[in-house]
Amino acid sequence: MKKKKIKHKTTRRILTLDLCCAIFCSFILLTFTSYWVDIVNLYNEKKDLETNLTTLKEEEKNLKNDVKKLNDPDYVARYARERFFYSKNQEYIIRIP
Repeated sequence: MKKKKIKHKTTRRILTLDLCCAIFCSFILLTFTSYWVDIVNLYNEKKDLETNLTTLKEEEKNLKNDVKKLNDPDYVARYARERFFYSKNQEYIIRIP
């Protein structure tokens, strides 16, 4: 009888320890999975921001080029004549469709 009681206590202790280990491992696994998902999301966001940065740098380059062109009075006059049908004195504009 005493052997049976000791065996029952050890199996109970082992089952309790196994249950605690299983809960701890599940917690660690869920935590690592959560962190992994966060890392993947941040990596994807970084890639999107890098592509956005390259497009914005290209746009900035184009805008700087436009500013340089608009500082030239001849270019501004030609642009106004083509785009807004601006005419000089005694000059007629005929629009051909």
